[in-house]
Amino acid sequence: MVTTALRAALLMFASTLAFGMMAVAIRLSSATIGTAEIAFFRNAFGLLALLPLVVGPGRPLPRTRHLPRYFIRTLIGLASMLCGFWAIGNLPLSQAISLSYSTPLFVTIAAALWLNENVRLRRWLAVLAGFIGVLIILHPGGDSFTPGLLVALTAAVLSALVAIQIKQLARVDSPDTVVFYTYVFWVPMSLVPALFQWTWPQGIAWLWLVATGVFGTLGQLLWTRALKLGEISALQPISFMQLPLVILFGWWLFDEQLDMATGVGAAIILGANAYIAHREATLARRAATGAPVTGTKPGE
Repeated sequence: MVTTALRAALLMFASTLAFGMMAVAIRLSSATIGTAEIAFFRNAFGLLALLPLVVGPGRPLPRTRHLPRYFIRTLIGLASMLCGFWAIGNLPLSQAISLSYSTPLFVTIAAALWLNENVRLRRWLAVLAGFIGVLIILHPGGDSFTPGLLVALTAAVLSALVAIQIKQLARVDSPDTVVFYTYVFWVPMSLVPALFQWTWPQGIAWLWLVATGVFGTLGQLLWTRALKLGEISALQPISFMQLPLVILFGWWLFDEQLDMATGVGAAIILGANAYIAHREATLARRAATGAPVTGTKPGE
């Protein structure tokens, strides 16, 4: 029998693979298309891929009473998308994705401050270790540092805020409703900046743009369902499985090499988030069995 926690983990893993393929499609699209325009087509094709899944005979359009909250969520999400897409198109894939893995660190902080989740000393130390990994990748003051790395980090911060908002919206609306209204707002929002750099796609660029929408929508649906079933800080670290995929495609398609600083920094971030996920799972099991959670061991 598949437990709820395992279902959530499998959904997050499938979402991670979909987002990994979306990243590759974005990088291929960026050779001829601007970042804002890629974001628009990602959202437009994503909405087209979504509609048959949520609307059909006997299935009316999803409804919600929280449109202002969706507007705020999608505005922050669009800013995160533009930063993240720019990083994927202009940085080595390994760097762009490795820095995106700092999202769980910011999620843990936001969950403690925003959702009042109880984060104990050991997990705070794990967050601190993760930020050391971020600094190793950034290498501020070194020859390898570029301002573009801060764009990727900004995307991670904004993505953490989005994750918290989705968790809150998933408590009052179904996963399909959350994703549907996200795209309904995203399409017109992303069209505005796209018009300032518009270039009609040519040839195979259309295929890459369609792929960004399809894989992005699939990843979003799976991600929202995973967050509906599980805790944010326990599920987010699964996204690290995306790194081997993008490293492989970065080497194969773009002749990129994984540099030492990125590899070491990503490994530290991975270890920090793996510990955070382990603590979340342990505390959840104790709560489910009625075992004492607070005061079990100092620092937990």
